[in-house]
Amino acid sequence: MKLRIDESRFALRYAIFYTLVVLGILLFPFAIYLYHTVALENAKTKLLLKKRAYEIVERMERFDPQKEEVFRFPRFRSVKAGLYDANGDAVFSLIERAFAPFELQPGYHKRGLRRYYVLQLPQNRYFGARYLVVEGRFDLFRILFDALLILLSIAAVTFALSFVILRSFSRPFRQINKALDEFIKDSMHEINTPLSIININADMLAQKIGKNPYISRIKSAAKILSSLYDDMNYLIKERTIQKAKKRPIDMSAFVKRSVDYFGDIAELRGVRLEADIEDGITIDFVPQKLQKIIDNNLSNAIKYSKEGGRVIVSLRRTDKGIELGFRDYGIGIKEPEKIFSRYYREDHTKGGFGIGLDIVGKIVRDEGIEVQIDSEPGKGSHFLYIFPFKKQ
Repeated sequence: MKLRIDESRFALRYAIFYTLVVLGILLFPFAIYLYHTVALENAKTKLLLKKRAYEIVERMERFDPQKEEVFRFPRFRSVKAGLYDANGDAVFSLIERAFAPFELQPGYHKRGLRRYYVLQLPQNRYFGARYLVVEGRFDLFRILFDALLILLSIAAVTFALSFVILRSFSRPFRQINKALDEFIKDSMHEINTPLSIININADMLAQKIGKNPYISRIKSAAKILSSLYDDMNYLIKERTIQKAKKRPIDMSAFVKRSVDYFGDIAELRGVRLEADIEDGITIDFVPQKLQKIIDNNLSNAIKYSKEGGRVIVSLRRTDKGIELGFRDYGIGIKEPEKIFSRYYREDHTKGGFGIGLDIVGKIVRDEGIEVQIDSEPGKGSHFLYIFPFKKQ
């Protein structure tokens, strides 16, 4: 979680959005433009082929057999031509393909990306040929490339302008971000000091006068606040924690300490906390991440349990991996698929900010931990986390 407004991300997101909107708006007029461009290119190609056909006829008209022994058939860089008799046989041709008689109809013709202009010649006038065919290539790919280049240019300009404008609009956020960061850090510091004093003095008072329900309530409330404080502190330091190196942890002892810590909270809510923990289980993990998984699940299991109910925390080694389970017999979950979403709460009357399991969800995704949730409304829930074995 980022506790700041990221103006760069804000500008980037909406610049992309506005660019897509502009491209969507331009799609129809652009299609019309492309259609007319193709039509114009066809007209230019037809004009070129017709022009070359009449140039060839003019050359043949000027040919004088008495002065020249051989007629040099005109050649052009972009077009090819040929003379054909009435049966479609080539008298002379630079065109690679053959023509059937029915294809030799005077006029302009399209064959795929090839364009042809057929000119009917006078009978027995030009080397026995009946038809002059001029062939040219229709460069559709160039048209599409140019169109795509225009579209990308529009997109690039729109994106750049949108990004610059939105960045300028988001500048006031920077001051808000800075003030927000300072406020949160100062608030966390101010909360931590009295919270520590409450915890220390409650422990000292308990040692002096013994077990007392009022002191238990104070300690329980302080621990709930400490749990919320830890969640917020984790979010502030999340980037640093993400880079932290894993180290060997006695997971069995780690879980037991958390169960002991939450004993007062469970007692205050009238919930019996039970532990079924296999000894000697170790794991390579980041302590802060493991603490969040355990604490948030324990806190929720207790919070959503019915008075007089129980919460069972289990830890065992299986063939699948190390299984850490939290079972309660409380209100259950209606929509388990949403439980790891930020700010999602099944029961708003129970309090909380809905960020604890969002933190857990991110950790399990990052660490490749399998999560199995078995829940039924009114009967309770079972969260099972399967930690994969360390790869050798």
